[in-house]
Amino acid sequence: MGNPNENPETAVRKFESMLKTDDVYFFDSEDFEEIVHHYLDHGKSLLAKRALALGLEQHPHSTELKILNVEVLVSEDQFEKAEQILDELEAYDPFNEEFFIQRANILSKKDDHHQAIEVLTHALKYSDESFDLHSLLGMEHLYLDNYGEARKHFECCLEIDPMDYASLYNLIYCFEFLEQYEEAISFLNDFLEQNPYCEVAWHQIGKMYVEMDMYKEALASFEFAIISDDKFTGAYFERGRVLERLGRYNEAIESYETSFEWDTPSSSAYLRIGLCHQKLGNYQLAETHFFKTIHEDPMFDQGWLALTKLFYIQGDYAKAQEYIGKALSTDSENALFWKRAAIIYQALGDLSQADYAFKQCVELGNYELSTFLKWAEILLELKSYDNAFKVLEQGVEFYPDQSSLLYFMAGIHALKGLKDAAQTTICKALRLDPSGAEVFYLYFEELAEVDWLKAYLEANKRTFSS
Repeated sequence: MGNPNENPETAVRKFESMLKTDDVYFFDSEDFEEIVHHYLDHGKSLLAKRALALGLEQHPHSTELKILNVEVLVSEDQFEKAEQILDELEAYDPFNEEFFIQRANILSKKDDHHQAIEVLTHALKYSDESFDLHSLLGMEHLYLDNYGEARKHFECCLEIDPMDYASLYNLIYCFEFLEQYEEAISFLNDFLEQNPYCEVAWHQIGKMYVEMDMYKEALASFEFAIISDDKFTGAYFERGRVLERLGRYNEAIESYETSFEWDTPSSSAYLRIGLCHQKLGNYQLAETHFFKTIHEDPMFDQGWLALTKLFYIQGDYAKAQEYIGKALSTDSENALFWKRAAIIYQALGDLSQADYAFKQCVELGNYELSTFLKWAEILLELKSYDNAFKVLEQGVEFYPDQSSLLYFMAGIHALKGLKDAAQTTICKALRLDPSGAEVFYLYFEELAEVDWLKAYLEANKRTFSS
């Protein structure tokens, strides 16, 4: 037999053969490392620990096996045992990079990220060009939301290994969080000069251009990503999104469908194709793709919302109600489903159900301005003025500077004959937006000929507009 560690699988087969007998075979320490890594990579922790125990019996002074033992202990949160082994190892080799890394891993798992950073930073004094140290420092800074510091370390990682896509993605994440889109583009352009066929970099710079509404440049970037790797499904998807924004819906559909040649169609891709067909007026094709969306992922709320909206815009409220009901049966805690249900109930003239649906929507945490306005509108139709006023007051808590809520409240005061309260509220609304007075009559046509109200609105509108 040849040297087992020339082929890790050979060492693993030999080890497993040994387990079936009462014999004990001898392995080099490197063989044991390969065997342990193999089992850890395949999630077979018991076999990994068995190999590790035997390895340490045969090679009790192997630093590498002891470090592997530390890794296993840390993964099981046995920090005290792991630290004891590290103490023993550091007594003989205090500047070993791997010891610093394991110390930092223990501190990180204890959520002591500041101390982990101190340990790793100290280690850099002895190994400034270490990829692992910079990578771990980047992650520790991310845990603390220190995106600027994290960015520096991920840049170092890419200088050491330009093909490390994990560092590239983490770096771009830092740029995005800091909204440093121009800096990200500048970095990626420099990176691409050195790595012109890096499909991931082209993909990421395209996304940055999208953030800056530079669609022509974004489209070109995704094209280059596809040239670099013609099976890069993410680039086809993003190219489709850009083509959508440019109103080139047929080309967008083609881009989405091309990605299906190399990857299983996703619910998101079916949704985008359906929305393109909807824009083109191909309602039957849109419906087909929306059904594919929810078949692929029944919990994907955007699919259900798109399907019910399609029926709604076609005036088929009964079907819209049927499918929003099915959507709610899959997720009754989805606030957007309840909001869509309320709008559909209103279209069907079932105002009581619309009121109930809006109540559920807000209780589940949807506090959009339109939610409060539409709910108040329903209550106004029901002539439930006090409840409508309470809804608007709740809306003002979230949107104190929205004049539309105050104009609405003033109208309810006027309907109830509360002239002083109506005038006071109108003044507040006019201070926020004098031009918003027209909104008033959208909700209260019956008040358009009330002389005192019309005169008050006009007089104060001139005052606040000047």
